[in-house]
Amino acid sequence: MPRLTAIAARTALLLAGAACAPAAPRAAAVPEAPPLRVLVLNMHAGTDAAGRDNLPRIAALVRESAADLVLLQEVDSAVARSGRVDQPAALARLTGFQARFGNALAYQGGGYGIATLSRWPVEEAVLARLPVDPPQDRAGGSREPRGVLRVTVSAPWGRLHVLNTHLDPSGDDRWRRQEADSVLAVARTLAGDDRPVLVGGDFNSTPESAVQAALRAAGLRDLWPACGTGDGLTYPAAAPVKRIDYLYALGGGVRCVAAEVVRSDASDHLGVLFTLRVGGR
Repeated sequence: MPRLTAIAARTALLLAGAACAPAAPRAAAVPEAPPLRVLVLNMHAGTDAAGRDNLPRIAALVRESAADLVLLQEVDSAVARSGRVDQPAALARLTGFQARFGNALAYQGGGYGIATLSRWPVEEAVLARLPVDPPQDRAGGSREPRGVLRVTVSAPWGRLHVLNTHLDPSGDDRWRRQEADSVLAVARTLAGDDRPVLVGGDFNSTPESAVQAALRAAGLRDLWPACGTGDGLTYPAAAPVKRIDYLYALGGGVRCVAAEVVRSDASDHLGVLFTLRVGGR
């Protein structure tokens, strides 16, 4: 018994000491990452619906939106009709963003395609072609396939993959369906590294179309239904009747907080601005 009494006494002293010891400091709260704001806009080759040059208005729209990423379609670079202006470079100067251009068509001595603007450093930018069969006749007698611009940025929470594209506008779905399949294939290769993938642009197809149904069935999440305000119609700008400009997410880790159509006469399309949380925050 004396041995048990001694052990009990020592245990009581240890417990008393623990009770008097200062409490361990609480772990500091992890600050929430800022939201990600993404603007999708077909900029009509730098002109409004009436054909007036309007690059400064496009830049003002980007600044006023407070977007972090901007996905632009119908962008000219050194094309005769737009005065040989390098529009991506001009928008970079006017906004302070980094700009990457995807040349989807040789046109009037320059290039025509898509551009992505980023508030954050761009790690990589690559244009992937969207081949179709039979080849499609395009402006100037070309048969160049359209493209999807893949941009990887260093966002505050890590690397982020963003795809930007502009699908065929013709009434026949045969080319658009093939292009959409190729965009999806590129997105899937990126989703394999367990990072968020965003896919956006002018898909020239309404939500009830076969193109959109196929994209949704394949796993792309149309973000507008989750958080959009109103009907999301974007074309034509003056009196929109179609929702053809989209932002999707592939895989988890992206939550849409809010989305709105941005009213402006800067283009023949209205822009769509999405506010997202990335990484489950």
